[in-house]
Amino acid sequence: MSNHTIKAGDPTFTEFPPASREQWLALVSSAIKGASFEKRLVSKSYDDIAIAPLYERYDSARAVFGRTAGAPWRVVQRIEFPDPAAADAQARHDLENGATGLALVFAGAIGAYGFGLDAGASLAPLLEGLALDAGVAIDLQPGLNAEHIARRLADLVRQRGVSPAAADISFGFDPLGHIAVRPQGAPSWRDDGAGLAAGINDLAMQGYRGPFAAPDGRIVHNAGGSEAQELAWVLATALAYLRALEASGIALSDARRMIYFRLAADADQFMTTAKFRALRKLWARVEEACGLGPAPVFIAAETAWRMMTRRDPFVNMLRATVAVVAAGLGGADSIAVVPHSAAIGLPDGFARRIARNTQLILLEESNLARVADPAAGAGGPESLTHELCMAAWSLLQKMEKAGGAAAALEQGLIQAKVAATRAERESAVALRKDALTGTSEFPDIAELPVEVLVPSPIQQNQRSRQQPSSVGGGEKALPCVRLAEPFEALRDASDRMLETTGARPKIFLANLGRLADFGARATYAKSFFETGGIAAVTNDGFASHEEMLSSFRASGASLACLCSSDTVYAAEAAAVASALRGAGARHLYLAGRPGELEPMLRAAGVGTFIHVGCNMLATLQAAHEILNLGH
Repeated sequence: MSNHTIKAGDPTFTEFPPASREQWLALVSSAIKGASFEKRLVSKSYDDIAIAPLYERYDSARAVFGRTAGAPWRVVQRIEFPDPAAADAQARHDLENGATGLALVFAGAIGAYGFGLDAGASLAPLLEGLALDAGVAIDLQPGLNAEHIARRLADLVRQRGVSPAAADISFGFDPLGHIAVRPQGAPSWRDDGAGLAAGINDLAMQGYRGPFAAPDGRIVHNAGGSEAQELAWVLATALAYLRALEASGIALSDARRMIYFRLAADADQFMTTAKFRALRKLWARVEEACGLGPAPVFIAAETAWRMMTRRDPFVNMLRATVAVVAAGLGGADSIAVVPHSAAIGLPDGFARRIARNTQLILLEESNLARVADPAAGAGGPESLTHELCMAAWSLLQKMEKAGGAAAALEQGLIQAKVAATRAERESAVALRKDALTGTSEFPDIAELPVEVLVPSPIQQNQRSRQQPSSVGGGEKALPCVRLAEPFEALRDASDRMLETTGARPKIFLANLGRLADFGARATYAKSFFETGGIAAVTNDGFASHEEMLSSFRASGASLACLCSSDTVYAAEAAAVASALRGAGARHLYLAGRPGELEPMLRAAGVGTFIHVGCNMLATLQAAHEILNLGH
């Protein structure tokens, strides 16, 4: 052992010998017993980006030019209550308790998840008591009525004698976004491009600082797309807006300042941070191609809708916290948190307070905004940022080759790519490769309902209303989905049975042998079936097969699942399966992989084997069909 003494302030720790990556890889190979490093320790993102377990520092990296060092991001609260007076009360309460910005979400907007402000109602009651020139930032999410709402807000500013330059308003124009989600109801880009530029120019001439146009990545994210697809979409949309503004006579140096971005932030922390960093790098590349030097661009973040769950919604608080951390460290200029109960209905005061305080705690107690681009130089984030830039730029070039964002929509290019990623993502959820805690993992079948002000009008699966079944051309909308929806449909069917009959569907756990034999697989089976709303009838094992059969008959269950060790299965499973079938079990499951016992077990009546890697969703849906549970 070295006799070197570590002195105060000595960070070199020179008593440790230098270690190379090759030495580390040799130790890893020993730990995984010679298995493939790539297969065991390297994962892939939905953009096919390799994610390694360890990265070296990027010594030459520079901080990404974004939010000012030490400056907090804007704490934004969503205002979506349909009643203007109630919305105004919400807004004033939020501002009095830490919010520094308001997102006015109108009905039909991209971020309106079942609720929204009435676009036809007067804005005066909505903004009653709010000083529009007192530093409160307002971010409009106006939907298809963007120009109408902007004019009415400008009229209100004028009526109150406020200077437009003193009002901090982001106007949220995004006509291409609405064409992407509602192609049948939105005007074509050929009709809307010039109108967008005229509307923005009019507001700028009045003295509004903007920004005005907001390419919205939530469109792709909500549809199940990847990070690179989201980035490529907002860049292609921004280019379309930039060209429309330039065509109207606005200089590019001014036009680029009229554009800001929205991105979704989800619980994939490192990928989300990399995505926000990548957008700034990519936009700087666009500016360079336009002959412009880089200038700060405003990026607004909102926690992701697709990660939200109606079951065990308190886990949404954790997801949102990770998302805020990721977006904040990635340099977001403003962040809005979708309250944890939003998928259930209109959030109440408690949910809104948690959404607000999630950000305040991270800013004031965790000091996350104190350092500009803290990911700079860290091997993992730098590598992911670079790879995302490359993947997004490649897709952007394909969209540009197709004729730009509008043409890519008309040709179905972006829809096809997003649909393929969504299918891959949904498969991973069904197989529990991507776990949804509280929904597909660790369900609480007896959870208590969560209070909301008004139940959500979009409880049913959204894709059935918005998304044709085939990947086609420009008439196809990008859907808005939550990944938990298929599992929630199973739980809903179970709830309906409970309401009508007083009991949930059941499955009897046929635990064989000692607790040490069946404990682990019985626990797995209970969680597996209760994920689908099928209550597991548990027990501590049985003294005899006759006692088990008697207990099964008394349980009232029509399904049964054998749980034990492979050794016990080899000795007893076939006989017990035959006896359970004879006792009236409509379908038999076995927890574990059958291996060479499968022919014997199937002959004895076992119909399905449940294990890690099986398609949980398909298995549970089949169980519901056996039980005649309508969804």
